[in-house]
Amino acid sequence: MRTSELAALPMRNLAEAEVLVCQVRQALHDRGVVLRAPPPVPDSCCGRGCNGCVWEGYYAALRFWREDAIALLA
Repeated sequence: MRTSELAALPMRNLAEAEVLVCQVRQALHDRGVVLRAPPPVPDSCCGRGCNGCVWEGYYAALRFWREDAIALLA
């Protein structure tokens, strides 16, 4: 998968985030590139829609992880 395709993968929900992680990990593996593990999926959300929800942090960390992977693959 090309880096432009990895950059375009959506992250609107957990299912899409999991697909993104799999695709990025596969691209890294295919090129023999090592990168730290992706951020862990949160398990402490209270479900009240808080500002600064753990999910907001997760998706932000996942974006940074994807950006780092794309930089390594470029």
